[in-house]
Amino acid sequence: MTAQTKKRGAAENGDGGTGLSLAAFIANNEDLGPIVRHAFESGKPEALLHSLRNIVKMKEVEIEEICRLHYEEFILAVDELRGVLVDADDLKGTLSDENLRLQEVASTLLLKLDELLELYSVNRSVGEALATLKICLKVTSLCKICNRDIAQAKLHSALKTLELIEKDYMQNIPLKLLKKVIQKQIPVMKLYIEKKVCSEFNEWLVYIRRIGKEIGQAAIDQASLARQKDEGMCARQREAEECSHVGFDEHAYSLDVENMDEEAMLEFDLAPVYRAHHIHIGLGRGEKFREYYFNNRLMQLNLDLQISTSQPFVESHQPFLAQIAGFFIIEDRVLRTADGLLSESQVETMWETAISKVTSILEQQFSLMDTANHLLNVKGYISLLGTTMKKYGYQATSLVEILGKNRDKYLELLISDCRKQIKNVLSKDSYERMVIKKENEYDMYVAALQLEPTDVAPDLPYVALFSSSVPNACRIVRSFIEDLVRYLSYGSSMNSYDVVKSYLDKFLIEVLNDAFLNLIHGGSLEFQQMVQIAGNIAVLERSCDMFLCHTAQICGVPRHLLEKPHSGLTAKAVLKASRNAAYSGLITLVNSKVDEFMLQLPSINWTVEEAPEHANDYMNEVIIYLHDVVSSGQQIVPRDALYKVVSGALSHIADSIITVLLSDRVKRFNANAVAGIDIDLKMLEGFADDTYHSTGLSDLRKDTSFKDCLAEIRQLIDLLLSNQPESFMNPVTREKNYGSLDHKKVAIICDKFKDAPDSLFGSLSSRATVQSARKKSLDVLKRRLKDFS
Repeated sequence: MTAQTKKRGAAENGDGGTGLSLAAFIANNEDLGPIVRHAFESGKPEALLHSLRNIVKMKEVEIEEICRLHYEEFILAVDELRGVLVDADDLKGTLSDENLRLQEVASTLLLKLDELLELYSVNRSVGEALATLKICLKVTSLCKICNRDIAQAKLHSALKTLELIEKDYMQNIPLKLLKKVIQKQIPVMKLYIEKKVCSEFNEWLVYIRRIGKEIGQAAIDQASLARQKDEGMCARQREAEECSHVGFDEHAYSLDVENMDEEAMLEFDLAPVYRAHHIHIGLGRGEKFREYYFNNRLMQLNLDLQISTSQPFVESHQPFLAQIAGFFIIEDRVLRTADGLLSESQVETMWETAISKVTSILEQQFSLMDTANHLLNVKGYISLLGTTMKKYGYQATSLVEILGKNRDKYLELLISDCRKQIKNVLSKDSYERMVIKKENEYDMYVAALQLEPTDVAPDLPYVALFSSSVPNACRIVRSFIEDLVRYLSYGSSMNSYDVVKSYLDKFLIEVLNDAFLNLIHGGSLEFQQMVQIAGNIAVLERSCDMFLCHTAQICGVPRHLLEKPHSGLTAKAVLKASRNAAYSGLITLVNSKVDEFMLQLPSINWTVEEAPEHANDYMNEVIIYLHDVVSSGQQIVPRDALYKVVSGALSHIADSIITVLLSDRVKRFNANAVAGIDIDLKMLEGFADDTYHSTGLSDLRKDTSFKDCLAEIRQLIDLLLSNQPESFMNPVTREKNYGSLDHKKVAIICDKFKDAPDSLFGSLSSRATVQSARKKSLDVLKRRLKDFS
């Protein structure tokens, strides 16, 4: 390698540029093509040839140098090579012998090998045939299974089998004819499955719409039962709270194990929906089926939202609303279990559509209702619907709002209905005290309505202080309270007790009280009827507390809160005022009746020639009537009121007699007529004194007794019958004996009083006769009264 490098350097040093560059290319084993091409293109190939010859000479020199340097090594290598050739010849002979022996042994084996290879070929062909048959048998078996599943309506299983054939076997079927047949039949079978499942789904749509009402009604019934259970628990809780204020009751708290079972699930078949959905997903048409389901259910919802025109809404509202409830209960189940068949937005869209339509229908129907009971029934069912839908996650705020909007209308209708009932009850009442002969009647008319302060049943027959209209009116009031609470409850966020209390006050004042005032001021009642009305008002006045307790009980307000100041009803004071108006009406009635009897007074003989021995007929009738008044009023009317009635009647009688004497209907009267009035007055005074003490009215210790009510007429009669009537002008005597008389009235009456006949001959004879002292005294009184005026 060193010699070669030296030679290359000598060559490079010996030649010029071309030789050097050519030698460098050859030394580096580079391509000489560009140099040769350049030499011929430049027209100087001789220089190139010369350079190549020089290089050859140089290489020959190098070779000779190498041979000279390695001569001995070459000799040794040649000797070793000749030894190897000898060994190779020996090995060649050995191999030839072994080859001959091997060919002799292998000839038989080669024949058997050919046979084996042929058998291998047959085996491969048979294996391929078996594999083909196996694939065909598997495919045909799957086809058979698919046909069986379709026959047995196992459509989802059949579809899975078809998918298996398509994915795993279709490309591997070796028989072209079988493959072609299967490829043709698979779409047909899928189409059949789709039609079959669509048919089942359409039948399900009919079925589910038919039972939707039953599902909704069942759910609403469950909500109603749950509400009743809650109300019962609240009632027991209130009872326990009431007991806690008076002492612990060991029975107040108890575990209700009777109603601890879970609510039964609403059962309905959704299998056709699941099957149809899954099969359509398997067919790659899941989105199409979801759209188909939503559109069909939306159409059914629009049909369900059409109210019946053949029935009143009051009769058809329950099935109508139950159908809506059932629809959305079904959709809620589908949303939760049908694996994406419905989306929440779709259900929300349907619910908003339904609630908007239902709200519109309810507004229209409520505007047409004219009976409170109808509106209450619809409201109750709507509140149950709202509770049911809230349980399934639906918002029913608009339903609650529409109920709130119609509260005033319901109240107007309720008050109107109750006003008609009160009016009807009062018009049919005979206003006679109820006579209760049976224990169940007492429980129904008295105990149940708490019309008696004690719970101890009296001896039967029992004569009540009220007439038949009182129990009926109490029932109407309690019904008003209960209906109002039912309307305000479940959906109203306000304090129902305060609202009901205010409306109860309004009802008692504007309906019940006004009805009694119309009777009192109607002018068509007898005294006994007015007495009974006053008694009825008194009973109802006491019942106001019972009405308030009943309101608190059903509103869930503890009874002890009612004991707070200013917690009562204003109606109680109003009824008391009406009771006083009834007592005033008694006075008016008695005075009017007395006026009928007193109409006979002007027609008596005021110039009778002989003094009568008995009272006039009108006074007898007045006394009989007053006896009836006292006996009728004494059982019902309080003593204060009875005192006012009787004293008012006596004062009215006295005023009536004086009014008659002052009127133009009596031109003159004599002493005999005055004596007759004196007999009437004594009879009336006897009645007054006896009644005042026998009825116990004297215990009231009033400043004026019944007899004092007749003081003016008594003093007038005493003056006219006095032997010295001129003593009236004596201030001391007048203050002592005639303090109730007015001198103007005395002057007019005395002017009409003629103690002797006033005829012409009578006056002439009078001049001839000495006037009696009494006559003279009366004339003096007349003159002095004229001078005094």
